[in-house]
Amino acid sequence: MPGKLTVCPTPIGNLEDTTPRVRRALEEADAIACEDTRRTGRLLELLQIPAPKLIAYHDHNEAERARELAQRVERGETVALVSDAGMPGLSDPGFKLIRACIDRDLTVEVLPGPSAVTVALVASGLPVHRWRFVGFLPRRAGELERVLQSPETLVAFESPRRLKESLAALAALAPERPAAVCRELTKLHEEIARGPLGELARRYSGEVRGEIVVVIGPASDAAPGDIAFAVDALRGLVRAGAKPRAAASVVAALTNVPANELYRQLTGRDPRK
Repeated sequence: MPGKLTVCPTPIGNLEDTTPRVRRALEEADAIACEDTRRTGRLLELLQIPAPKLIAYHDHNEAERARELAQRVERGETVALVSDAGMPGLSDPGFKLIRACIDRDLTVEVLPGPSAVTVALVASGLPVHRWRFVGFLPRRAGELERVLQSPETLVAFESPRRLKESLAALAALAPERPAAVCRELTKLHEEIARGPLGELARRYSGEVRGEIVVVIGPASDAAPGDIAFAVDALRGLVRAGAKPRAAASVVAALTNVPANELYRQLTGRDPRK
């Protein structure tokens, strides 16, 4: 009989977040596919789980190992898939193995558990009714600007080495956009900083350590066509003699497009300066 692939989320910081189902799956697995055998080995030791054979499954060997592991499942073995932390497949290796098993019509069981994405989203205090996970923040300014146009709340991973540059670039595009920087979630030194992107860029202008998740509020509740209409209305008021800042406030109240964004569209200048 064919075996199964069990996708096991592992703690993002606190060992107590290991669920009983994940613990049992790791204990019963014939093999555990993991990003780093040393790191997963330490986790199993701390959880007092006897370690079956650990198999390195990472970005550099994912395609080849996915075929090998899917064949083992096909032969009747149970393979557990873990990443270094959180849910495998979310900006971590896992997709190719899951896909290989699905293509062979094998059982894929995904267990619930810790995820830095959902923890950061809820902790941010930003709207959660519509949101989008974008992996790691893009490096190019044009791609970053397109991401910021999203009408959903955005969740992204970021390297501590890149946080300063990324926040500076985001603040240059939308300094008043509400956001949150979530650092070391579930760990002893957990920190959640909330505020406009400009303020967060100043706060994190130096060296930062730890695992980082950035959450960014939606561009606007208004649709792109509404934004264009609002800017046209603002230009009409200014041509009629209204002062730009005052006119932007009036149009914002009527259209739900942020006044700072309207002022920036009109003048090309940061409204705070």
